[in-house]
Amino acid sequence: MQNNRNHRKNSAGLVMNQAVSTTRALKSEPAYKRIQTAIRVRIDSGELKPGDVVDSERELARIHGVSLMTARHALAYLAQEGIVERRHGSGTFVAPPQIHFNKLLSYTEQMASLGLAPFTRIVSSGIVNGEQEIAARLGLSPDSNLIRIERVRSAGNEPAALEVCFLSAEEYQVMLDVPLDRASLFGTLERECGIELAYADEEIDVTQADHRIARLLNIPNGAPLLRIRALIFSTKGRATLYATGLYRSGRHTLRIRRFR
Repeated sequence: MQNNRNHRKNSAGLVMNQAVSTTRALKSEPAYKRIQTAIRVRIDSGELKPGDVVDSERELARIHGVSLMTARHALAYLAQEGIVERRHGSGTFVAPPQIHFNKLLSYTEQMASLGLAPFTRIVSSGIVNGEQEIAARLGLSPDSNLIRIERVRSAGNEPAALEVCFLSAEEYQVMLDVPLDRASLFGTLERECGIELAYADEEIDVTQADHRIARLLNIPNGAPLLRIRALIFSTKGRATLYATGLYRSGRHTLRIRRFR
């Protein structure tokens, strides 16, 4: 019995020591980091959701007992990380979750991984001819007919990307009969054509939205876009799909691991 009491006493002491250590660690953090941590905790717990207003600089300074400059620095850093977004004249808001390109996923799968409801609008679809460079990338003759599918992809109710995909019309004619505004292109290739996609060779750069793209994505003309041109291969090593994606830069992040 005595041993049990001692064990409980020691356990309680260990928990107390851990709590004290955690409190000391938080207190030893710079003030702006404590503010960031507090905001992150509220977001991670679901107390603050995308689109919710974050306390103003003045309110954060009052709550945490810091200068206005320190509170401003904390919010500026969170904005750089894409955690919050600052709207001139309106305040600071929780930003929508960013989409990370670190795995070959369809847009539908990316949205599902973030717990967002994907929505797709087909801008155009049909058979085109004369895309000689793309046909060559797909290992086809220059005069081959290609299926071209252009879609606006949305995260929730906000347009996030414009994607244009090309496939061989001779081999994948069935794709024109599939409602790709409600179905995953990757999933359809697997189910209807028996094609399992494995990897992609990608070219990545930055471009600007012209008038048409700006209208489709509901962004200002000339807004920066992340452009990814991908040649996607099957598990058999055959080029199957060529896709160009134009992604709103504030909603997408490309993460790269490098080794030396």
